[in-house]
Amino acid sequence: MPTAFTNRKESLAEARRDTTDWNALTREEQIRSIELEGYVVLPDLLNPETLDTIGEELGRLPAKAVDYSPHQKTFSNVQWTNSPRAIEAIALPAMTEFLGDLFGDALICTSCSYTCAHPGHPGIVIHTDSQPYGSKIFGVQASSPVLARVLFYLDDLTPECAPFKVIPRSHLSLHRDGNPYNRYLNHPEERMVTCRAGSAVVINQKVFHGNYPNHSDRLRRMLAIAYRPAWAGPIGEVDERDPELVATLPEHIQPLFRNLNTRSIDFDVPNRPDNMRTNAEGIAPSRWGVD
Repeated sequence: MPTAFTNRKESLAEARRDTTDWNALTREEQIRSIELEGYVVLPDLLNPETLDTIGEELGRLPAKAVDYSPHQKTFSNVQWTNSPRAIEAIALPAMTEFLGDLFGDALICTSCSYTCAHPGHPGIVIHTDSQPYGSKIFGVQASSPVLARVLFYLDDLTPECAPFKVIPRSHLSLHRDGNPYNRYLNHPEERMVTCRAGSAVVINQKVFHGNYPNHSDRLRRMLAIAYRPAWAGPIGEVDERDPELVATLPEHIQPLFRNLNTRSIDFDVPNRPDNMRTNAEGIAPSRWGVD
């Protein structure tokens, strides 16, 4: 398996940087960013005290190294651990309200994991989280047609410390190079995204993204939570969660862990169904704040 660094330290100074003032965006502009560019940053959602507590909770978990590097460690299913402040982040109002506006539907949390990039982490290659037919890595759950992944950063993202990378608008491509199963070591038009600890990068699952290596001497920790709208179920049945485990979650978080096979489609829809609507704000250009 290739283990090369995705980017040399000497190349970071030449990286394309995102210079968006994320604090200045309206809700319409935030939605435009994730729908058109494929990502958006919601800054300063978690305060320092919350970050410290979540960091302590996640630091106790037995994270394991990934197959391509001992310097990248991860732990899945944080929601079933004794990590109350991290679990509370799953239902953070500032995030769930944004996702509610984005999806216009009830939310289902499909995963919650912890990742830590240690010094020497070679960088995650450019990939998508969309696997329309499922895959060995992500399973059938990744076939959900609409999903957003929320990356809460517990440490400052700096150019040297494994910042996020993305190829803007790559999720819009109809070219063979945009096959969501493709992976790339790097790309000349990749963009570096930095932000303060406590901020979240929210991505469209179909956008090509990854991260830069950790060329620093400190950790870069992340709590990654995935959500989909209730209608957008996977193409096949997935293993359901243990209801006894779901019952251990706080009551206000349990609705986010409803049946993973939930979907709302009409396979037998006719050409002209009865009682069709004549307006739909969620697909109107005005959802971006434009006419």
